[in-house]
Amino acid sequence: MSKHLFLPLLLAFCIACEPSSKQDPSDESDFEFKIAFERSNGDSTSTYQEVIEFYKQLSDKDDRISMEDVYETDSGEPLHLIKFVANDESERPLKVLINNGIHPGESDGIDASMLLFKDLINNEWSLPQGLELYVIPVYNVGGALNRNSNSRTNQNGPAAYGFRGNARNYDLNRDFIKSDTKNSKAFYSIFHQVQPDVFVDTHVSNGADYQYTLTHLFTQHNKLGGALGEHLEKEFIPAVEEELLKKEWPITPYVNVFNESPKQGFTQFNDSPRYSSGYTSLWNTLGLMIETHMLKPYPERVEGTFEMLKTLISVAHQQKESILATRALNFEKFSKAEYYPLNFQVDSSDFRRFDFLGYELENLTSEVTGLPRIKFNRNKPYNEEVEYYNRFSPTDSVSVPKAYIIPKQWTNVIELLKWNNISYERFAEDTLLQVEQYRIEDFETRRSAYEGHYLHSNTKVSKRIIKKQYNQGDVLIYVDQPGLRYLIETLEPIAVDSFFNWNFFDSILQQKEGFSPYVFEDLALEILEENQKLKAEFEKKKESNKNFAKNWYAQLDWIHKRSKYYESAHLAYPVVRVLD
Repeated sequence: MSKHLFLPLLLAFCIACEPSSKQDPSDESDFEFKIAFERSNGDSTSTYQEVIEFYKQLSDKDDRISMEDVYETDSGEPLHLIKFVANDESERPLKVLINNGIHPGESDGIDASMLLFKDLINNEWSLPQGLELYVIPVYNVGGALNRNSNSRTNQNGPAAYGFRGNARNYDLNRDFIKSDTKNSKAFYSIFHQVQPDVFVDTHVSNGADYQYTLTHLFTQHNKLGGALGEHLEKEFIPAVEEELLKKEWPITPYVNVFNESPKQGFTQFNDSPRYSSGYTSLWNTLGLMIETHMLKPYPERVEGTFEMLKTLISVAHQQKESILATRALNFEKFSKAEYYPLNFQVDSSDFRRFDFLGYELENLTSEVTGLPRIKFNRNKPYNEEVEYYNRFSPTDSVSVPKAYIIPKQWTNVIELLKWNNISYERFAEDTLLQVEQYRIEDFETRRSAYEGHYLHSNTKVSKRIIKKQYNQGDVLIYVDQPGLRYLIETLEPIAVDSFFNWNFFDSILQQKEGFSPYVFEDLALEILEENQKLKAEFEKKKESNKNFAKNWYAQLDWIHKRSKYYESAHLAYPVVRVLD
């Protein structure tokens, strides 16, 4: 064998014997993987498979990048978490989590995040010291796999994209509390593993036409509350807006109107806990949704999202110490609070003014229907002051209990507590306790399905102190823990996104036992004769309520519900409060 042949074989053997390693990040060679956005000059977005292959190649190439499979989604595919860390981990890092593709037809953030990582690995942009970056490349995997070119009816590109619904046709940005999907449970795993200080969700939307490509939907600052809410409104948002303006990317608060002119003014969007940023605020995380305008060209939207992500990271780094400090203050504030505010609504008496870049609205006659229609005239731009209503106030509040008790049979609720990192203990033996119990007095229910539920609202309760026997294995949850806000927002039935309002306890709304009127007539008479106070109340009701006086069944039912024969479980909310 010649030495020219032998040496390559020997070299190959030696390389095979050495442990494989990622490329040193100081290596100057560029990462040449071109994503669909780059190959098509901004006309296309990457498929799900291409996105995952892109991050796999990144993680194989660079020690600063890792890729993790987390649980699975409704599609059967896992959720992925990408981590970029280039800093000394001896100090407490500020953690930023970016979530992309919750609605895969809104693909701007998917491409912008890949471009961001290309800049990082090619050293064209550096992650600030003391900051860790986490990315969910595609959250709605099933929707991304359901690729089409038509479902975003009016959107200006890309050529093909994913579908809004997930593999089971759920809108994942309504699922963060009720958690009907595996996607949300995978998100819980990521969120509580990372514990981000700043959370970003990337979207595309349109309710009107205006000049901006970028809009921001920060979590509502009054609802976020405390020092962190104050910092968000007075420090973080102004800094983001100012830095973007320097880059010639003007931005406006999310334009919360539909089919009307923003010139009339608009309110901030109220992101309740069913939404991503509303959910993350329950752990005092500063959160927002980036909302690009779907009528703008796709390349412009991706570039805007890209610049917005870099700006958010930069401002978060600049304000790192303040963000960490105010988050800690918020945890402390709610831990010590006697009352917790619920169900925020806009304060229509309070607003601020700012200069808005819009287009004039014209009122026309539709050539399709022959009826009035509107159209925004892009040939008539304006820069005018508008009113923005972004102060919200709670309409309800509850006292903060020492603990909640959930009977062990309510396994669906207990499982969600586990997923959300809630600490609890089980009774080791049967125990008699004095507790506060709610009774459901009134509520409204949607007439049409909403995300797989017939959601309740405007729930009213009464309460009473009782002594109740709890069994071995029943669950006791002390509220003084990081998930305090999650516990109150889900377990207090009057809360807008409570488990009760999401139909978790609907079985208590149906009376299981009743009476046979022809038999109960005689028993009802005995009940009234034995309880003169009840009889007087019954006669008074007949006198004051003509409909009641004419309805023999309603009268018998009224008596039955005030007798010992009426089942105690009907309308009795099973989660009770321990007050001391």
